[in-house]
Formats: sequence, structure tokens, C-alpha cells
Amino acid sequence: MMGRYFAIRIGRAMLTIVLVVTFAFVVLRLSGDPSLMILGPEAPPEVLAAFRKAWGLDDPIWMQYLDYFGAIAKGELGRSMRDGRPAIQLVLERIPATLALTLPAFAFKVALGIPAGIYAALHRGSAIDRAVMTAAVAGFTVPSFVLALLLVLVFAVQLGWLPSGGQDSWRHAILPIATLSLGGAAVLARFTRSAMLEVLGQPYIRTASAKGVPWRKVVTSHALPNAAIPTVTILGFMVGTLIAGAVVVESVFSWPGVGRLLVVAVANRDLAVVQCILLLVALTMVTSNLIVDFLYGFLDPRLRMKGAHA
Repeated sequence: MMGRYFAIRIGRAMLTIVLVVTFAFVVLRLSGDPSLMILGPEAPPEVLAAFRKAWGLDDPIWMQYLDYFGAIAKGELGRSMRDGRPAIQLVLERIPATLALTLPAFAFKVALGIPAGIYAALHRGSAIDRAVMTAAVAGFTVPSFVLALLLVLVFAVQLGWLPSGGQDSWRHAILPIATLSLGGAAVLARFTRSAMLEVLGQPYIRTASAKGVPWRKVVTSHALPNAAIPTVTILGFMVGTLIAGAVVVESVFSWPGVGRLLVVAVANRDLAVVQCILLLVALTMVTSNLIVDFLYGFLDPRLRMKGAHA
């Protein structure tokens, strides 16, 4: 039963990756001619034709599609049309810079959002609960680029405490990390509060309290473990979007990571680089969700039994 459950989840994950890569491939091919973006519309027709032939752009799209998946099967993700370097090499060079932002941001999301949500749920209706939820709604609704610009305006322009962009020192990472952290912490606080309130309203919580079990033990032994299950879903999604979520922030703060590379590659129609980054993002998201599914299967046998018949 467990083997079937995991096999179904792995099959769905592989199908998702194929669909994402296919969608990206088709959209990129329909978005414009890379030769015109790289060489310019004033380039001679014979030069444009030679460029398209060299990169296989003059082949039918179905043939390009088969060639692309054939190359992936061989472990080849193409070369940049800008400088001829392997696309995977360009991406790997930028990953450390992106992780330098996203990993601390993820840690701050968890450290701030989950305790805030738990505290708000345990003090439902209080002034602290209303304050936490107001801050959570504000952090959830404000777009990341707006929050980034506000932080730059306050802490870099008005107060002059922090630099507005670049990667020269640890001080340059504070505003990008804060931008990535606050929105995610707000999401975690809202979901954690909702999960806790739902669990606290269950009959077994009232039964434990009626039997004289100390409230602290009721919360730590009964409420928190059960409320953790839906929270794991949000955490898995956030892990999957570590790279994708940095696109806007890296662009605003001129941070030389994968997100900024994606923006530049899209603008230049550098197909191999864009496809490589999207494949990496898809793998990250699918893998994180797959791990969450596995954790569900171990934590809740009912889900495993249900998923095996899905």
C-alpha cells in the first residue's frame, strides 16, 4: 500500500515537470525571435539566417522540442546564445548568491510566522491577536516589489542606515532578506493561526481539558502536533519557491542571483538559460511537494490509504 502511494506521487511529480518544461518551451518559442533580440533587427538577413541555423531555430518547433528533451536525457541543458557558455554553468554560478538571501529569509519566516500564529490563536480576540492578524494581512497583501521599494525609501534613502543595492557586504543583504521574510512570515502566521484554531475546537481537546490535563500539555501534546500537518504544506511550498520568489527582490536590489539572471535572460531571449532556470525551479518545487507528500504518508496513515486509491 505504501509503495503504491509513493509510486503515484512520483509519477505525478514527473508528469508535472514534463508539463512545466513543455509549457515553457512553447511559450518561449512563441514570444519572439531570439536572433532579432541578440543580433538586432538591422542585422543582414544572411547573418540572421546563419544564426538561426547554428542554433536550430529554423527547424520545425516539434523537432526542436524532441531535440531539447533528447538533450535533457543526455544531461545537456544547452548553451547561452549570448556567450556560448553552458546554461547550467551560468545558473550554478548564481545559486550561492540566491541561497545567501533565501535560506536566511526562510529561517526568519519560520521563526517569526509560526510563533506569531500560535500566540494569536491561543489569545483569540485579544488586542495582540488583532495586531498580529492586521500585520499579517498587510504583509500578505503588499506586493514584494512595493515592500522592497518602501524599505529602500525608509532605511536607505531617508535614514541612510543600509545600502539600497549590491552585494559588497553583509549589510547589502539585510533589506532583501527582510523583503523576502516579511511576506512569508505573514502567510505562515495566518495559516498557523487558522490551523491552531481548528484543532483547538476539536472534541478531543475539550475532552483532554475536562479530564484535568494541564493546558500547556494540551497545547504541546495534542494541539501543536495536529496543527503542524497543514503548516507543513505551506512550508513545503515555500521551500519550493526559494528560487522563484527571489526574482523580483534580486531585480530591485541589484543582487546577482538566479532570479536576476532569469530576468536578463528573458529580456534577451536567451532560451537555453531561461529553460534551465525554469527546469531548476520546477524540480525544486516538485521535489519539495513530493517530500511533503511522503511526510504526510508517514504522519497520517489515513492520507496514505486514501492516496493509494486516488
